[in-house]
Amino acid sequence: MAVLYNLTNNRAASTFPAYSNGGGGQLCVAYGSYDFAVNPTIADTVEFCRLPKGAIVLGGHLRIEDIDTNAAETFDMDIGTATDPDAFGNFGPRTGDAVTDYLPEGGTLLPLHGTLKDGPVTITAETVVIGTIVAASATFAAGTATLVVHYVTP
Repeated sequence: MAVLYNLTNNRAASTFPAYSNGGGGQLCVAYGSYDFAVNPTIADTVEFCRLPKGAIVLGGHLRIEDIDTNAAETFDMDIGTATDPDAFGNFGPRTGDAVTDYLPEGGTLLPLHGTLKDGPVTITAETVVIGTIVAASATFAAGTATLVVHYVTP
């Protein structure tokens, strides 16, 4: 199983500090991008960003360019952690089709959901947020995926 790593700014690297502010509800953001130059395979993971211990995840979003140009798209990537790969989103196949007045240039913009449907989620240890490939693109086209996670620290 090949493992893909975040190559943009290394925001998920073990040497990159997970930001924790002075506390008290100040909104923090963790983010990372990955440029898909080749079609990922099932079970590949993309390490997007780090969250500090005690982070309370409020939400965020996943933006992906149209990396599957087939008429019957199959690309599927879940968002979560190593212990719960779809904790923040089990989105199913992404079409990447343009949506008038929303994403007219095409691509995908999805709010994080999963375990967040029941309210904020507290992270108990420093954690890397990952994308796990569930299905590869039927007809691959290079593109970028960017993940943004909003959180507060107590």
